[in-house]
Amino acid sequence: MTDYYQILGVSPTAVPAEIRRAYMQLARERHPDRFSDPAEKERAQSFFKELTAAFNTLFNENTRREYDAEREHPHPVGPVEIAKDAFERAAKMLEAGQYGEAVTLLRAAVHHVPSEARYHHALGRALSRNPSSMREAIQAVEKATQLSPANATFFVDLATLLHHQGLTRRAQKSVETALRLAPRDPRVQKIAGELGLHRS
Repeated sequence: MTDYYQILGVSPTAVPAEIRRAYMQLARERHPDRFSDPAEKERAQSFFKELTAAFNTLFNENTRREYDAEREHPHPVGPVEIAKDAFERAAKMLEAGQYGEAVTLLRAAVHHVPSEARYHHALGRALSRNPSSMREAIQAVEKATQLSPANATFFVDLATLLHHQGLTRRAQKSVETALRLAPRDPRVQKIAGELGLHRS
């Protein structure tokens, strides 16, 4: 992230008057028109562009507030951090009922860390909110069960999706696995009852 305070040579606590003063001085000293050498002129133009962006961002109260917030909480770096950040933001989107945005974030999480079962499961749950995405939802939850074969919740959710799609045989297989993993779980017992399966 470009440090606009450093470009202007002011502290993060600088008041607007200081920011304007620093900008005016640097704009005079480093203006591209002051240089005749092509290479120097090009460098000056590049700096002037950044200087102007720094001034416009920090001089305006709203954009400065946004910039400062981003500066305090920098963007995640690396696939694991990016995926974790996307997953956490998606959870908030789901709570707010913004399923489309949640799906986009969860796709990003799955893309960056495809080995994390929770991400596939969450993507499947989010996709299942839209009837036209049901096939992809089932595939995502199935992937979660493959990555985490000891998680009964994943099998219950897969069985529920399959059952709602009328895929009874496949739903029963998922419930049989869930019954082996968590026979006393109320959700497992409920879906088992709906599918006519009872643990002997």
